[in-house]
Amino acid sequence: MPFVNNKVGDDCTVATDKALAEGEALVKSLVKVVACYRHLASCVGGCTDSLQLRDELRQTREKAQKLAVSIRHHLTSHLRDKSLPVDQRREMELLWVAFSSSLELLHVDMCKVFSMGDIFSLANGVTLVQNGFQGGGSEVAARALSVPDLNQDQTPTLEAGLEIQERSTMEQEISHIDHMIDDMEMKVNVLRWMVEPHGPQYADPLSSTDSSSLALLSVDEEQPGHQPPSKRNQIVVLLLLFAVILLATTLSVCIFFFS
Repeated sequence: MPFVNNKVGDDCTVATDKALAEGEALVKSLVKVVACYRHLASCVGGCTDSLQLRDELRQTREKAQKLAVSIRHHLTSHLRDKSLPVDQRREMELLWVAFSSSLELLHVDMCKVFSMGDIFSLANGVTLVQNGFQGGGSEVAARALSVPDLNQDQTPTLEAGLEIQERSTMEQEISHIDHMIDDMEMKVNVLRWMVEPHGPQYADPLSSTDSSSLALLSVDEEQPGHQPPSKRNQIVVLLLLFAVILLATTLSVCIFFFS
């Protein structure tokens, strides 16, 4: 009888579950930070655009890149493991799709901020669009960065060459994200269209209201004296057509006899 070490198997399962939970936490953090960056990016060029907003964008962007590097190493090491169980691999592939999609959104928003920063310079505040928006960005950035509060008392002045330096840094970061996406596709071959979502949130697509509505509709259709609206419409049309034919026939007879 072969000897089976159940303790080793249990330890491997626990380690894999721990790695999966860690990956989920990292991906959720990245999604939150990327959503925050998209919210802040929508304010570039508007009346709320300022040096403080650009600094919040920079901090959020740096946070997202640090998370992206950690997630890439974490998921790559596990997805390239041939001994990973099928169920765990499926969960890791779902995280990989969420991670790569978030990274592509971040890349798009960074390119947008870079282009908008070229059009709307902070050195010339006259070019900013007065869109009527007011505040709200600092609180969102503070929650995404998991800090109690951002420094809102900094002087909104533009130092010499700061904007040029910021644009040069952004250009390098955009190129880094682009290379990271290409490197991910080379190291891990996960076909997105083959990864299907699963879990409780996808098990029952119909809500209780939709289910009750369908139940009432099925009960009404089963009643013998009840006719669907389409059949009633057909009967009304036939009756109107018969009435028109009868009226035309009557008029023809009257004209024939009285002429």
